[in-house]
Amino acid sequence: MKAAVVQDFAQPLVIEDRPVPTPAPHQVLVRLEASGICHTDIHAAHGDWPVKPSPPFVPGHEGVGIVEAVGGQVRHTKAGERVAIAWLADACGRCDHCVSGWETLCLGQHNSGYSVDGAYAEYALAHGDYVVPVPDGIDPLDAAPLTCAGVTTYKALKVSGARPGTRVLVSGIGGLGHLALQYARVFGAETIAVDITDEKLALARELGADHVLDARTQDIAAEVQKLGGADAAIALAVSNASFQAAYASLRRGGTLVLVALPAGGKLELPVFETVLNGTKVTGSIVGTRQDLAEVFRLHALGRTRVIRETRKLDDVNACIEEVLAGKVSARLVFDLRS
Repeated sequence: MKAAVVQDFAQPLVIEDRPVPTPAPHQVLVRLEASGICHTDIHAAHGDWPVKPSPPFVPGHEGVGIVEAVGGQVRHTKAGERVAIAWLADACGRCDHCVSGWETLCLGQHNSGYSVDGAYAEYALAHGDYVVPVPDGIDPLDAAPLTCAGVTTYKALKVSGARPGTRVLVSGIGGLGHLALQYARVFGAETIAVDITDEKLALARELGADHVLDARTQDIAAEVQKLGGADAAIALAVSNASFQAAYASLRRGGTLVLVALPAGGKLELPVFETVLNGTKVTGSIVGTRQDLAEVFRLHALGRTRVIRETRKLDDVNACIEEVLAGKVSARLVFDLRS
């Protein structure tokens, strides 16, 4: 099989021919049809974060494909099913986080494309209990971005407390933000979209944002406060300044949900105002298997639209440069079908 491999953090990925792996008793072998490119994959390939993966490894955690073989202990998935391989490769299943519905906080988890080989390949192994079925009728090229960008923003909206009658600000209308904006609308909220490029601002309008603000020319906090302030702000732009603007846009009792991970990211909070205004600041990382199932169901019902461009795995390094240069409309997806 063909796989894109990180051999060295300081070098481009290498396209290798590898043997198709054999599943262990708890695993399934997935013939991949599509794999999305997430900025986290680039952080992994460059060794950007304090806890680093160990080269050589295969990145990718937005994998969608057909189960080709199952291990002897697998009971919930069978050959021929289309499944998604998400960031949460597996968790311990026993700790208080796992048993209380917060498996994404498990300290014993493994992560696809980080601590185990991921989906930048024609085949991948995955834990049979942690792949998520993809409903019939969903294009694999849509399902791939939903497997991370979708479930991450959907969970952030859940955490934010968004509901009908609330006002939600989405900061950064890109691969994650264009989906976050749609989920905010699904939740019944009044929506405010913020970005710094003409293309992304136009996309926000196309997707039905109630208010569209240009952070290059407008004081975001002042403009949002004129509307009455945001009940929730979803911070998706990779910028400390955008975090500050989102925080300052909140109304009393509002919630700032941090999702983006800028290098050296910091947020300074004024204690007096935070206490007096009852402001809540929280982090949100991806979502559970149940969250992803809900994301797929919403998409199957026609409630969301994935903005994407397709690429070939051989072009992986050029794709990374595209993402880093901000030249991508929303999401890039490798089409791995022959």
